[in-house]
Amino acid sequence: MSDREALRLDFLKSAGLAEAARAPLPGDASTRRYERLTTASGRTLMLMDQAPSAESPPCDPSWTPEQRRAAGWNATARLSAGRIEAFTAVAEHLRHAGLSTPEVIAVDAPNGLAVIEDFGDDLFARVIDDGEPQAPLYLAAVDAVARIHMAALQPPVMQGPGGDWPLLTYDAVALQGGADLFVEWWPKFRPQVDFGKAARDEWAEAWEPIAAMGEAKAWTIAHRDYHAENLIWLPERTHHRRVGLIDFQDAVLAHPVWDLHSLLQDARRDVPPELEAVCFEHYCDVAMVPREEYRADYAALAALNEARILGVFARLITRDGKPRYAQFMPRMWAHLDRNLQKPGLERVAAWFARHVPVEARL
Repeated sequence: MSDREALRLDFLKSAGLAEAARAPLPGDASTRRYERLTTASGRTLMLMDQAPSAESPPCDPSWTPEQRRAAGWNATARLSAGRIEAFTAVAEHLRHAGLSTPEVIAVDAPNGLAVIEDFGDDLFARVIDDGEPQAPLYLAAVDAVARIHMAALQPPVMQGPGGDWPLLTYDAVALQGGADLFVEWWPKFRPQVDFGKAARDEWAEAWEPIAAMGEAKAWTIAHRDYHAENLIWLPERTHHRRVGLIDFQDAVLAHPVWDLHSLLQDARRDVPPELEAVCFEHYCDVAMVPREEYRADYAALAALNEARILGVFARLITRDGKPRYAQFMPRMWAHLDRNLQKPGLERVAAWFARHVPVEARL
C-alpha cells in the first residue's frame, strides 16, 4: 500500500466513511483525482485528492513579478496549485453569494484531501450531447455568472472550512505569462516556426495594452475555467442555482468577460455564433454593463486566452505525450482568427500573419 493510499484510508475513517465503496473517476489534464464514494445507505459523495506537493507552489500575495516567475508557473499565473484550502474557501464564498457549489463534508487541507457533495454526472456537455436543448442551459450559465459578478464586494481573503485563501488579481503578469505560453511551446509543436528575439519582443508589445486592460478592469471574482465540462445541470433547483459549479479553485479577481468568453468560445465544443450573441446580449442586460466597451474587451481577452490555450495544448502534446488535445486546436484557431478581426487587435493580428503561416497553425 502506498503512503498516499494510507493517508486516504485514515482520512475516510476519520470522516466516518471507512466502509464506503470507492470508484475512481477518469482523470483530466490536472494532478487532481476524484473517487465516487457510496455509503451503505446509498448516498454518494466525492473524494477529492490533491497532494499539496504535486505542483509548484501557489503565489504568495507579497511576491514581486520576479519572485513569481522564479517560483514557477503556478505563482506566475496565480493558480492555486490545486490546494484544497483554495477549493473550500471559494466554494464557501460562492455559496454565500447564492450559487450552487458542493457542500464540504470533511476536509484535511494539509494532506490535500476533502469529501464533498456529489452533484452527479450531468455535465452540461453531456446532457447537451444527450439531446437537452442547449440554449436554456447556456442562458442559465450566463445568469449564474452574472450572479457572481453582481454579488457583494470581493474580500481580499476568502474563508472556508479548509482555511483561508487570498483572492488575487488576474494581473498583467499572469495574463502576459499566459499569452507567452504560445511563443514558448508552439515552435516545439510545429518546428517549422522559430520565434527569435525580435518576434518575441513584438509579441510582448502587441499584448501589453490588452494585459494592462485586463488588470485595470479586474473587479470581480472569476471562476477562470467556466465551460460546459465544469458545469453540472441541477434541474431540481431554481434559477441560477440550477448551475452546479465545480473546478473553481483557481478563482481570481478578473475582468467579468473572462468567464463569459470561456463559456461561449469553448475549446471542446461548438457554441453556435447566434447563441453566443444571444448570451452576450443577455449578460449585458442582466449585469447592466456597457455593451460596446464589454464587446471590445471580450474579443481582446478571448484572443489572449485562445493564444494561451493553444500554448497549453502544444505543451500537453509535446511534453506530456497527450495527443488527444490536437483535436481541439482547429476550434481554437477559428475563435482566435475571428477575434483578431475586431478593432483594437490589429497589432496582434499582424504578428500572427507575419510569424505563423496558415500551414503551421494546425
